[in-house]
Amino acid sequence: MSATVFPAWAVRLFFEFTAVFAMTLLSILNRCHRFPGFVYRSAKFGADKKSIEISIRPRKGSKAICSRCQQPAPGYDQLRQRQFEFIPLWGFLVFLLYSMRRVDCPRCAAVVVEQVPWADGKKTLTKAYMLFLARWARRLSWKETAEAFHTSWEKGFDAGEYAVTRGLAN
Repeated sequence: MSATVFPAWAVRLFFEFTAVFAMTLLSILNRCHRFPGFVYRSAKFGADKKSIEISIRPRKGSKAICSRCQQPAPGYDQLRQRQFEFIPLWGFLVFLLYSMRRVDCPRCAAVVVEQVPWADGKKTLTKAYMLFLARWARRLSWKETAEAFHTSWEKGFDAGEYAVTRGLAN
């Protein structure tokens, strides 16, 4: 089987489009959905070509926040990369990719995973996506909302629970 050979202009155009797409998406995210202490590093299509993966890294010099006492703490090590589901764009599933840091908190006298501003505890949905799903669930049933956004009923229910808890706290 022979490999397909593309003209040089087509290859150049593909890479220019990919770079512009990533830069534009990151610009949009930086404008409307910033996280203090973190930087969007890159955006690319997932291996399945049905999703967008956005890598996040800690801003240089920023300290991780202890998930118990919510105070800055020195780093201990880093865990494997996790995926957090974000609001879908243009029919693509969107995932934030981040390697959580563990901190050695002197106040809590424990090594714990850092608190990140886009997620709540061990949930895999971002806070923004949970609120997005909860708003749609006002108009549709949880089942219809889950089907429309290619997620599970359980995650939709978690989103509703988060929205109610957040509403009661504020």
